[in-house]
Amino acid sequence: MKKVKEDQQSTEQSRPHKIPDIDIIDLESANDRNPDDTVDASRDEEESIEQEPAKQGFAFNMHTAMHLTLLIVVVVVICGIAIRIINWGNFISQEDIFKDGEGTYEDTLDQFFPVLDETGHIISNDDDELNILVIGNSPFSDDRDSKDGLANMIAERTGANVINCSVSGSYMAAQNPYLNAEIAPMDVYTPYWLCSLAFSDVHAPQFLTSAEVLGENTPPDAAYVYETLSNLDMNTVDVVVFMYDATDYLMGHEMYNDLNSTDLQQFTGSMEASIELIQLLAPQIRIIVMSPTYAFGIDENGEYISSDIKTYGQHFLSTYVIKQAESCFNRSVTFVDNLYGTINEDNASEYLTDNIHLNVEGRKLVADRFIKALTYFDG
Repeated sequence: MKKVKEDQQSTEQSRPHKIPDIDIIDLESANDRNPDDTVDASRDEEESIEQEPAKQGFAFNMHTAMHLTLLIVVVVVICGIAIRIINWGNFISQEDIFKDGEGTYEDTLDQFFPVLDETGHIISNDDDELNILVIGNSPFSDDRDSKDGLANMIAERTGANVINCSVSGSYMAAQNPYLNAEIAPMDVYTPYWLCSLAFSDVHAPQFLTSAEVLGENTPPDAAYVYETLSNLDMNTVDVVVFMYDATDYLMGHEMYNDLNSTDLQQFTGSMEASIELIQLLAPQIRIIVMSPTYAFGIDENGEYISSDIKTYGQHFLSTYVIKQAESCFNRSVTFVDNLYGTINEDNASEYLTDNIHLNVEGRKLVADRFIKALTYFDG
């Protein structure tokens, strides 16, 4: 027995000393705590337990709504695809497309202006006879004495008296800023100096000098034009028509001057100067400007190429026409776009005899377009 006690004592002495767990209590916080806090805490705990099922129900509803939305989107997409497949490849015949006629598509620079009196009313021709003065080059000068000439076509179809003062081989932009037939003899046949001759004979000697300098190279129609304009009473003229072909483009003449819109050495400047002169001295005359028709450029091998890829000066032919339209708009003058509306690159080979001159069918198209502009305000 003594042995057992000794063994127990030795065992207890050999065990490591263990520190008992002690709960530490913050007396200050315990003293400061409001008795109601205990009640609130238990109340919050109860409310959280009561709200838990509501939150679970809300999450369930959102989850369901999202799935329903996705399902609806999928159904709509599938229906759309099914409709496209069902209607895919239905044949539409040419007869169905053109059942109401072929229709027309016009994308031109055309612009039509009447001549107005001081009260804002359109000035119409009250006389039985309509007098039209034509100034230009090859479109009107080619075959001028033939019934297939453009001026004669217009006269026959309108019954008008067409005064053809076009000059073959002439151009729009003058070589010199002032008239000097000894230096630039062909300048006398540019539109501004022809209009000047029609209103005054002050520059008439320059035309005679030009013929002397040019000699046998004088245009065959120069004498007729000189005599006609020298004796013409502009008060009897109802309409003045300008039409020059793409000669200025092929010669590389300058096109416009932003600092001087009536610069005679520019394609548009010469045109505007002529318009300004007529509107100043004979404001009752209606002016119609016809743009050049399409013309091919010529490469180094003599082959015809697009005038939208070949320049001789600074500009393409299309740019000449665009700036000419802008110039006419600024002057409230009728402009007929023959480049996009009459003879273009797509059909030019059908209506040109070479790279620039019109054949008979080409002149008919130009006559149609002119008559449309001429009669636009009738009635």
